[in-house]
Amino acid sequence: MSINVLNAGLLTTIQDIGRTGSQKFGVLVSGAMDSYSMRIANLLVGNDEREGVFEITLFGTMLQFEEDTLIAITGGDLQTTIDGIPVANWRPVIIKKGSILKFGFAIEGCRAYLAIAGGIDIPVVMGSKSTYLVAGIGGFKGRALQQNDHLSFGQLTKSNDKVFTRIEQQGTPDWAVPHHPFISLASTQTIRIMEGTEYQHFDGASKQRLVSEPYVVTPQSNRMGLRLEGQALSLTEKLELLSEGVTFGTIQIPPNGKPIILMADRQTAGGYPKIGQVITADLGSLSQVKPNAKLTFKLITHAEAERELIAKEERINQIKIGIQQKLQ
Repeated sequence: MSINVLNAGLLTTIQDIGRTGSQKFGVLVSGAMDSYSMRIANLLVGNDEREGVFEITLFGTMLQFEEDTLIAITGGDLQTTIDGIPVANWRPVIIKKGSILKFGFAIEGCRAYLAIAGGIDIPVVMGSKSTYLVAGIGGFKGRALQQNDHLSFGQLTKSNDKVFTRIEQQGTPDWAVPHHPFISLASTQTIRIMEGTEYQHFDGASKQRLVSEPYVVTPQSNRMGLRLEGQALSLTEKLELLSEGVTFGTIQIPPNGKPIILMADRQTAGGYPKIGQVITADLGSLSQVKPNAKLTFKLITHAEAERELIAKEERINQIKIGIQQKLQ
């Protein structure tokens, strides 16, 4: 089975759960910006949840399938169509040989995820299929997809076959996974954060502004980081910091006082003061905000963040169990 890229869109890459364990060598984690959508897309077609998927950003991607193929689309609503007919997200769908899958402009969210039954047949580099764009490794030839690229799919597993057969017999399923328990696609979002390593070094007014004033996501944002426009934040006194490890969701404050939230393609270390850390449970929602979206922050404790993460992982397990029961 294989696919032809008729139009690559603004930015389409292959991403999975990320390239962990290599930051000590200076290699970025990368991976899906919205890992909840990526994992659920894989589960819907019977893949391992960590399998590589297509990450489609904002608009324009158009793909033609050379065989009947089982797919699932999750994440933002990019007005997806198959041969001009709208297709529902967050459920498994069979796309017929020769059909064209088109992603229009995002009307909700910023990124859609396309999982293919059997996965995408590309090399695993340092334990991951994710595209590391800056270094040009992983993914499809280390780069974003381009027009006329041709990609092959992996062999179907028993789980893929079961889902394929079930959907083939029933047609479009009358069930779907709701996205609301995992991500928000709203244009204005409240993102929950914890205190960062240097939180106590910021003045009281800045701490108050962080959780009371809205910030706007600027067009300079990308997979590396979200740059925010809003009230500047300042330290009580100048700090001399050594660069240290940073992670997905770290909120750094550069000298101009405007927050930068580090995302999937973040650098491995940073030297700016860290005022906050976005909780893991909210990273999917954060990854779905578009330029000019408004963000507000809510400060919570580490224990609360843990509970939110555990609750979402329990819901993922419920999806796995539910799909298994449907296939029996």
